[in-house]
Order: sequence, then C-alpha cells, then structure tokens
Amino acid sequence: MLVITRKKGESILIGDNIEITVTKVEDGSVKLSIDAPREITILRKELYKEVEEENKMAAEFNLEVIKSLKK
Repeated sequence: MLVITRKKGESILIGDNIEITVTKVEDGSVKLSIDAPREITILRKELYKEVEEENKMAAEFNLEVIKSLKK
C-alpha cells in the first residue's frame, strides 16, 4: 500500500489514464475528483461491499427456492 500526502489542487496518477485530484479539504473531510476513462467502473468501497452482500444473499435465497421446487 502506498501512503502519500497531497494538498488541495494536487493530484496522483494511476497508470497513464487515471488522475485523482484533491479538490477540497474541510472539517476532516476530503473531496476528490477522479478523471478516468468511461469504461472504468468507480465505486465507493462501502457501496461495493453492500452490493456484494446483497448478491450473496440473493444467490443463497435462489438456491433454497430451487431446492424447494425440486421436492
């Protein structure tokens, strides 16, 4: 893991085509802007985890429904 310090207006580059810029720092919160190609999916980690959990629960439920239909 890379840990770096950036100030408002400063950026980091990931590869050749993703740029993350610090746009605002206020009250313990940081606002970032992300410039990346449209084909790259960008999600907040907590949202990704929620979707992942819901998908797991849906898959488990579907298996139970299928098993009950078999009987």
